[in-house]
Amino acid sequence: MAKSLVIVESPAKAKTIEKFLGKNYIVKASVGHVIDLPKSKLGVDIDNNFEPQYITIRGKGPILSEIKALAKKSKKIYLATDPDREGEAISWHLARALGIKEEDPCRIEFNEITKNAIKNAIKRPRSINRNLVDAQQARRVLDRLVGYKISPLLWKNVRKGLSAGRVQSVATKLIIDREEEIKNFKPEEYWSLTLKVENDKKEKFEAKFYADESGNKDIHTEKEMNRILGVIGDSTLTVTDIKKGQKRRNPGLPFTTSTLQQEAANRLGFSTRKTMSLAQQLYEGIDLKKEGTVGLITYIRTDSTRISDEAMEILEQYIMENLGKQYAKKKSAKKPSKKKKTVQDAHESIRPTDIGKHPDTVRSSLSKDQYLLYKLIWERYVASQMAPALYDTLSVDLQVNGIMFRATGSMLKFDGFLKVYTYSNVSEDVDLPDLQKGDIIKIIEKLPKQHFTQPPPRYTEASLVKTMEELGIGRPSTYAPTISTILARGYVEREGRNLVATELGYIINEILVEYFIEIINVNFTANLEAQLDNIEEDGYDWRKLISEFYSTFYKMLANAEEHMEQIDLVEESDENCKKCGAVMLIKHGRYGKFLACSNYPDCDETKPFLHKIGVKCPQCKDGDIIERRSKKGRLFYGCSNFPQCRFVSWSRPVDKKCPQCGDILVYRKGKKGDKIICNDRDCKYEEKVGD
Repeated sequence: MAKSLVIVESPAKAKTIEKFLGKNYIVKASVGHVIDLPKSKLGVDIDNNFEPQYITIRGKGPILSEIKALAKKSKKIYLATDPDREGEAISWHLARALGIKEEDPCRIEFNEITKNAIKNAIKRPRSINRNLVDAQQARRVLDRLVGYKISPLLWKNVRKGLSAGRVQSVATKLIIDREEEIKNFKPEEYWSLTLKVENDKKEKFEAKFYADESGNKDIHTEKEMNRILGVIGDSTLTVTDIKKGQKRRNPGLPFTTSTLQQEAANRLGFSTRKTMSLAQQLYEGIDLKKEGTVGLITYIRTDSTRISDEAMEILEQYIMENLGKQYAKKKSAKKPSKKKKTVQDAHESIRPTDIGKHPDTVRSSLSKDQYLLYKLIWERYVASQMAPALYDTLSVDLQVNGIMFRATGSMLKFDGFLKVYTYSNVSEDVDLPDLQKGDIIKIIEKLPKQHFTQPPPRYTEASLVKTMEELGIGRPSTYAPTISTILARGYVEREGRNLVATELGYIINEILVEYFIEIINVNFTANLEAQLDNIEEDGYDWRKLISEFYSTFYKMLANAEEHMEQIDLVEESDENCKKCGAVMLIKHGRYGKFLACSNYPDCDETKPFLHKIGVKCPQCKDGDIIERRSKKGRLFYGCSNFPQCRFVSWSRPVDKKCPQCGDILVYRKGKKGDKIICNDRDCKYEEKVGD
């Protein structure tokens, strides 16, 4: 008897699904796209209403031939690619290649790879949604026009190998704009005043300045501070008001693609790329002991925070049975996304497929990182439907000669969702003594402190994803690839967890701002995303959108082709060639800067470019400390005499020795301020930067 053919994208997914469907089905993976625009040319017929010129991707011919052969023998064909625009487009290409009519019910979709989800999907095939396909075609053609028209200009005027993508250029500009904000930031002085005090029972606590005699809550200068200290003098404080209350801390919503990437970066230190790779593995299926291959989480590209009615009911039951009724939300609040309902928002949030699979019960089947990410998703999902944490709060106002101070206390009364979500920052209890109005409080110590406002922080992967989402730049499927691209192109590099634009990034951004500012404009890019949504939801003519875009883009291209000047990235170094004695030049290559002889092609001597930081190696005393990068792109510091000298440090060494042990000192950034510490872990010497 002829079998039914199910086509998916991933071999791992095919393996999982074939086990669920049984012997009457063959499940074959397309391994992503099989048909796409050609890499070697534009592939868009501009003069023929922007007709895409699709071809079979090089190397995918055998896969497509095998799928066609299987299709001929099959009684029914199901296209089960991912449930998003790109997945719909892959199904459309496959349907055309296999001769399936567009109106035939051949398309199935599911948000989780479990036996029930797959079986139910097979019962409900639909025809291909052409609006989704057209929205994806519009994005693909737009990106192709921008990339393949601007990139050759960069090759001609800067150097070969550069690219200028529509979304990646905006992301790079965001990072550079933030750097400019930091550079132009002017710190403003302000002061804080904390009093260490005690009541008549010798119970000590702290009170902070709240307002002066005129109601001013800010102290701007040392002069203002000295005036307030003078008003206080040697007087005592009087308790004037006591307010008791309760504070609620609500759990976060279940994860979307964006919030998962942000939380995994902040809590686990994962890059967006690593997070999505691990999430894909958890979604496609993990081989669990005694159970076989099972998808542990739902589809990972989503804008939605919704939970299905069935899943919600199971979750509420789980919370009541395993944690207690008091931990369940009194009202189940399924918060829909505030955004318009797009294809990603048509799904649920990212959640476990089976809440009964506690992270610890499947830990032995997972890698360390798979476990950490699954645990994060599982806990966030359970916590989202738990009761809020409750704190008893106490606020005490104290006055001295018209100057008001305030002491605040907070005690955790009920842990609520914090019982499960171990990744939350739990604020420490602050207990205050039992005080009454009119109590006289003695001042033990006055602690005035000068501060300066800080510039906005550099972007991390997490904060860049958050900003891109808030501004409407890109979609769930584009965040991780965009960041990976700008890092791979050398426009941006990592410094610790921060993303910092390189010299090359500044140059490319400067060119694009001068000639293509409308294309890399945040509002333009966000508006374009909204127009793509209109194609998907309302069937707006995608070719009309491309035509309107190109009419403006063409003028910018013509102007750039006429006026863009060549930029010489080559600069002289202070080193001479060991072969011929000529000056070595600093050049930019695919993997960053390198030194090359100025007598090329007569002399082909090259060597790595070493970025010296002006500190001699403390180990061999002869080499220079230089910046280096690990295989994962993390910045560290090593000796220029490597491998003979193997001194390395993750922290930047400074040209100063520890006064206690004589070892080298290193610069360390911290949330409570930057400091210089001893490189020897056993030595506890440290000094704050600026002291």
